[in-house]
Amino acid sequence: MISDSNEQTLGNVIRQVLRSYGLEKKVNEQRIISNWEKVTGPMISKYTRNLRIRNHVLYVEITSSVVRNELNYAKEKLITALNEAAGQEVIKKIVIR
Repeated sequence: MISDSNEQTLGNVIRQVLRSYGLEKKVNEQRIISNWEKVTGPMISKYTRNLRIRNHVLYVEITSSVVRNELNYAKEKLITALNEAAGQEVIKKIVIR
């Protein structure tokens, strides 16, 4: 078998294409949003109305004041868990409304 020195993994090629088209940031942000229920669980997700990311800040709308209060205490843990699920630091702050 002949080895080509230009061989790359498919993952690396996809990352390069996304980066070259300026889509990498949006894909990473979507990973955060997609992993919200997995990280927080179905109970908290049930009270989540809207998620959006802007300038490394995750904005979350919560319909329950009790759940909102609990999430305010767990912000740092949520940031860490969501960034780990995305595979890199995507968000630096969470604003819960």
